[in-house]
Amino acid sequence: MVVKTFQQARHQLTLFKPKKKWYRRWVKRSAIALILRQTEAGLEALMIKRADREGDPWSGHMAFPGGRGDPADNNNLQTARRETWEEIGLDTDQYATYLGRLSDVATFSLINPLHMVITPYVFMVEQVPELNLNHEVAEVVWIPLSFIANKDNRQSMQWQFRNRVRNLPCYFFQQRRIWGLSLLMLDELVGVFR
Repeated sequence: MVVKTFQQARHQLTLFKPKKKWYRRWVKRSAIALILRQTEAGLEALMIKRADREGDPWSGHMAFPGGRGDPADNNNLQTARRETWEEIGLDTDQYATYLGRLSDVATFSLINPLHMVITPYVFMVEQVPELNLNHEVAEVVWIPLSFIANKDNRQSMQWQFRNRVRNLPCYFFQQRRIWGLSLLMLDELVGVFR
């Protein structure tokens, strides 16, 4: 059973101790905003569908608002806030309450084994303002955490990269595939909220 209220979510996140990558200060950094809202059915997480763009390997994929740090950002939380404003027009200072963070997630590439560290920051919105999507975002979708928590909804997919095929877990929500790092972050969030 996943927590269903803002107060329960805040409480669980105050008890959670996120894992931080020891090498995070020496690699590229990125941050995402995992934005929650409360509905009668329970908590939902905001995801974006990335716009289809030629040459973008993650084109059309489901993700969270976020991106790489900018030299003007004071910290990674500010990166998550800035990227959320730039991508979907949501001012987290005005419309969201910061609840806490999840564990760092490392990305890897075949060229550089320590490619980037992503930090997910969790926010709650009580009222969603009108969103203004930029050219990087095709749409916003709200995913019920109860859907992710139900392992009967979990499927598997084959992912191929440079002649290597791997079976990976995924979810299909309204014909949208949720997988990879986004699913890893959602799984941790659901684990925290159990």
